[in-house]
Amino acid sequence: MNLLFAGTPEFAAHSLQALLDSEHQVLAVYTQPDRPAGRGRKLTASPVKALALEHDLPVLQPQTLREAEVQQALADWQADVLVVVAYGLILPQAVLDAPRLGCLNVHASLLPRWRGAAPIQRAILAGDTETGVTIMQMDAGLDTGDMLYKVSCPIEPTDTAATLHDRLAGLGATALVETLRRLDAGEVQPEKQDDAQATYAEKLQKSEALIEWSQSAEVLSRTVRAFNPWPVAFTRWHDQNLRIWFAQALKETRDAPPGTVLAESREGIDVATCEGVLRITQLQLPGGKALDAGQFLNAHSLLGQRLG
Repeated sequence: MNLLFAGTPEFAAHSLQALLDSEHQVLAVYTQPDRPAGRGRKLTASPVKALALEHDLPVLQPQTLREAEVQQALADWQADVLVVVAYGLILPQAVLDAPRLGCLNVHASLLPRWRGAAPIQRAILAGDTETGVTIMQMDAGLDTGDMLYKVSCPIEPTDTAATLHDRLAGLGATALVETLRRLDAGEVQPEKQDDAQATYAEKLQKSEALIEWSQSAEVLSRTVRAFNPWPVAFTRWHDQNLRIWFAQALKETRDAPPGTVLAESREGIDVATCEGVLRITQLQLPGGKALDAGQFLNAHSLLGQRLG
């Protein structure tokens, strides 16, 4: 089939690569305008744009898809399908209707659970033990379209948002190619979503990453994992932010105010919570690099102090 592709981050680049490796023809790529990045705030192409340019594909970067001329230019490609993966722009009805077979979306959850912007992180935060990818026929709602294909995977107790992202990106790319095969063969059987089962994965806020020691060690462990690599969980120590990259929940109970540092060793820094103990195994001070607990303790001691 003749395809258009719309996507922006690394997650989307996996799907674009899978299409480039398939028998289908990618006519052009839509992606977000270049954004400032890095310490120099230099304008930087998205991962999808970089991959598209490597393969000499036309790249279009409109600020919006609401303008009539942009919609007409998209329709002029006469694509069979527009594949959308973490694009970041709203698709008006005129765009949804332009391709012969409509628009397909690769979404990183088992819909209708976790519709919205941050399904990977919200699944970890909620303590879900399973997630996956849904290939969906797009409609005008927010991740509300008919489901065409699903593939699931476990969320491991050690998964961070980064490790789960990479696993789902690969699953999504494979599922997309299989869905296109079924669509081309007339084997797809659309399934309506049960709106009563829907949950919403709202966009992450930096303020959510502040550790509240009055929560349980298990909840805080999930917070650390969900916010790695962004925005990274943190606590206050000596009027500065102490970032926590890795931690694990211990089931032991200690009679100390939440936030109290109970013990420290090369294995980790143990902190009291309202239920259980959180062992911090990698942390970072402002202006420094992330250090394992043993490296951090070579220069600092937190024992007996209260964080937060």
